[in-house]
Amino acid sequence: MIRIGMMIGDRYEILERIGTGGMSDVYKAKDHKLNRHVAVKVLKQEFSENTNFVSKFRVEAQAAASLMHPNIVNVYDVGEENGVYYIVMELVEGITLKKYIEKKARLSFKEAVSIAIQACMGIEAAHKNHIIHRDIKPQNIIISKDGKVKVTDFGIAKAATSNTITSNVMGSVHYTSPEQARGGYSDEKSDIYSMGITLFEMLTGRVPFNGETTVAIAIKHIQEQMPSPRDFVSEIPVSVEQIVLKCTQKSPDRRYHTMAALIEDLKKSLMSPDEDFVRIGDADESMATRNAGKEQGEVRKQTQTRKKEPEKEQIRLKKNSSGGSGTQSTSKKKKTQTRVQEEESYEDSRMERITTVLAVIGAILIGCAVIFLVGRTMGIFQSDQESSQVPMIAVSGMTEQEAVEALRNAGLAPEVVYENSDAVQPGYVISANVKENAIVASGSRVVLTVSGQAQEENGIPVPSVQGLLEAEATATLKKNGFEVAKSEGYSDTVEKGRIISQSPAGDTRAEAGTTVSIVISQGPNTDSRIPMPDIIGQDPMTAIAILTESGLMVGEQKDMNDDNEQFIGKVCYASYSVGALVEPGTAIDIGISIGPAAATYMYTEAVESPADLDPEYREGTQCTVTITGQSGKEYFKTTVSSFPITTVNLHGLDDPAAAITYEYYVEGAAQTQINGNGETVTVPGERRQQVVQRTVRFTPEG
Repeated sequence: MIRIGMMIGDRYEILERIGTGGMSDVYKAKDHKLNRHVAVKVLKQEFSENTNFVSKFRVEAQAAASLMHPNIVNVYDVGEENGVYYIVMELVEGITLKKYIEKKARLSFKEAVSIAIQACMGIEAAHKNHIIHRDIKPQNIIISKDGKVKVTDFGIAKAATSNTITSNVMGSVHYTSPEQARGGYSDEKSDIYSMGITLFEMLTGRVPFNGETTVAIAIKHIQEQMPSPRDFVSEIPVSVEQIVLKCTQKSPDRRYHTMAALIEDLKKSLMSPDEDFVRIGDADESMATRNAGKEQGEVRKQTQTRKKEPEKEQIRLKKNSSGGSGTQSTSKKKKTQTRVQEEESYEDSRMERITTVLAVIGAILIGCAVIFLVGRTMGIFQSDQESSQVPMIAVSGMTEQEAVEALRNAGLAPEVVYENSDAVQPGYVISANVKENAIVASGSRVVLTVSGQAQEENGIPVPSVQGLLEAEATATLKKNGFEVAKSEGYSDTVEKGRIISQSPAGDTRAEAGTTVSIVISQGPNTDSRIPMPDIIGQDPMTAIAILTESGLMVGEQKDMNDDNEQFIGKVCYASYSVGALVEPGTAIDIGISIGPAAATYMYTEAVESPADLDPEYREGTQCTVTITGQSGKEYFKTTVSSFPITTVNLHGLDDPAAAITYEYYVEGAAQTQINGNGETVTVPGERRQQVVQRTVRFTPEG
């Protein structure tokens, strides 16, 4: 039994029950090891006693734990204690999509499509990891308080559908695909069908098929034509209508083949809602279609059979009421009787053949089931997951991080405890509770003993003031050694003057003197203006979806440079800052990053004389001056006889530095010599070319 205040797994303190479902109860708990709040889903007693179900549940939940995506409720841990089986998940503060639809009656197509896009992104991430949800429905989609859409309960559906659990317990028959309703093979396209039904409900506020029993509803999924959402809400755009109809085709081959393709069309529908761009494949002779046709044919035959007795009675009455008994009347009666007998014979023969075929198929299926059960008992047939076993790796001598990563890569679930040791360096593994090379089931828990102590919590507890009046919250925080920063916000649920939220959150720890920011409720927002959402860093299609969902329009889109390389191909600019209040329908200009701009430089300084470089240079000497960048590109060249050169004005240079080269001629000193006649003569000095350089740095532009 789970009790409030009890500790499970030596780390999770149960605080309160926050939900219940067909198979489990959900509790809010505190993870004392990581100092955070989590959701703990505990299996109900009737399922915990089913060993086959528990085995599959653990394997599937461990597989789901490998998923990490912003649109998935992440699974942190799976465990068992005293016969209580539980999974530990991310705690999401919000409401289910089912309750959100009930609250609003139905959603606008923009809001419905935007929610569907986020949900599909989470499901797509699971599909890429070969995990099928099998139970997509509004009850398993959560909308957090900050507007994030998250899909939950991955893995549980597969475990459930492999056991004898009724549709009432699953609560999913309204969203189940035809192949699931028949008990056949389901894959990614089954999730796409269920997503289509969910989108239908968001748009119309109702499910497409209803009935008195779950079996009746399941048969409708198999047999009846999917109604158009526009039959209930005429203003739904044609593109959105076609997306729903393509998702919910009876034949899986005619649906979207991947979640990525569905997401692409959903995003396109936000930009071009009235464009008929969705293409549904031609009708085929797939197995699903043939099965549906066969089932409909059986219904028609039964209806015809029920009509035969009244028809035969009408023929008898007509015979009695006819006055003549001549040859013509007798002949006509005989022909009528013959035709009826032939029709009855044909129908009987046809029904006999169908009954025979169905009996043979049933016998084959029963035989296969018996063989399979016997094989399972003898250990012949085992699922891949049941037979998946791995050897324990050597971890002694590894660091804690190395050992944890190695065990996870090996398919095992590591947990860490700490122990002081004089022989092993702190932070290194002392031992494990499973011996090296031991064969264990994939996903088994391995407890590592690591040298040292767990890092102690720093700081002092931050009191929770959410819901308190402003004065009381301020006094409480200051009394506990914290500073207070106040801001205001609107809330439909928190009374004016009370605290909506705080940061750092309550029940966490922080250093004494830390400033705690509190948001004080101003009551419901009566201002019709819309706060500008944060779209910086989003890809353009997602940004457009966010803007349209918020009731805003998309204005000019332009490419621009941005120094943050992580924003390349994403939105780096919006014409309104985050949180700014704008009128509904305002056009928001966005900029899409093409990466950092190429740096350019300029040089506008005067070029000085080379006299300081070469004492032989004489002012007035003709000199050629060249400015060449370090890349070898020539930017400037001129010939002058006087310095400084003040006309240099260079911009848009690619190099940060350059060399200024001076080229000129110098005359050597004259020399006195005695010629062959004994006369003294003066010989002019030698004229030679001189080249000197100086290095300069350019100034960055902008």
